[in-house]
Amino acid sequence: MTGKKAKLLIADDEPGIRQLLKDYFELQGYLVTEAKDGIEVLSKLSGEPDLILLDVAMPLMDGFEVCERIRAHVSCPILFLTAKIEEADRIRGFMTGGDDYILKPFSIDELGARVEAHLRRENRRRTDTAVKIFDRLVIRYEEKSVYYDDTPIAFTKTEFRIVEQLSLSPGQIFSKDQLYEKVRGYDGNADSGIIMEHIRRIRSKIGRHTQRTYIETIWGVGYKWIG
Repeated sequence: MTGKKAKLLIADDEPGIRQLLKDYFELQGYLVTEAKDGIEVLSKLSGEPDLILLDVAMPLMDGFEVCERIRAHVSCPILFLTAKIEEADRIRGFMTGGDDYILKPFSIDELGARVEAHLRRENRRRTDTAVKIFDRLVIRYEEKSVYYDDTPIAFTKTEFRIVEQLSLSPGQIFSKDQLYEKVRGYDGNADSGIIMEHIRRIRSKIGRHTQRTYIETIWGVGYKWIG
C-alpha cells in the first residue's frame, strides 16, 4: 500500500459485487466510493478517485462509453471488470483509455494485487511529472505553483487547474467544454464560455514576465499548450 489512503471508485450494477469489493478494499485501507451505473460514475468524479474499477455491462451507459467520456479529464488508472474478454472488446477498451481487464469471476486477492500495482505505477508517473520546465516557466504540480525563474506567479485554483490540464499534454487541443468539465466537474451549470476569461487572466499574469505565448488558441476548436 502507498502511504496515503488511496481512493477507489467501484462501478458495478450488481450490489453483491459492489459490497464484496467495498468490504475487501476498505479492510486493505482504501477509501471506497460506489456507483451502480454509468451516469452515477460521472457524478462521483468530483471525489477525484485514484483508481476506477469499471464494470463493462452497466445500464444507461456501458463501461466503454463511460471510459471514453471521462478519459480526457481523468488521468487515474481505469480497470475494466468484464464477464467476457473477446479480442474486439480488449481492443475497444484500450482504445477508449482503459488500463487493464479483470475477468469475472475473479480472484479477489489477484484483483487487489493488480490495483496496488497500478497505483504504484501511477505514483511513479506523478513523481516523474512533479515538475515541468518550459523555457524559464516552471510548474510544480504537487505544490500547485508556477514560477517564472524564481518569481512565483499567483494563479487561482481554477486557473492552475487549467494550466495543469494543458501543460501536462503539450500540443493536445482541449475544447472549452473539456476544460470546464475538468475544473468544475460534470455537475457544473455555468456557461463554459467562462473558460475564455480564465485563459485571458492566465495569459495576462504570464505576460507580466515574458512575451512568450504558452497557450495557443485554435479558433473554433479550443486551446493547446505550446511546450
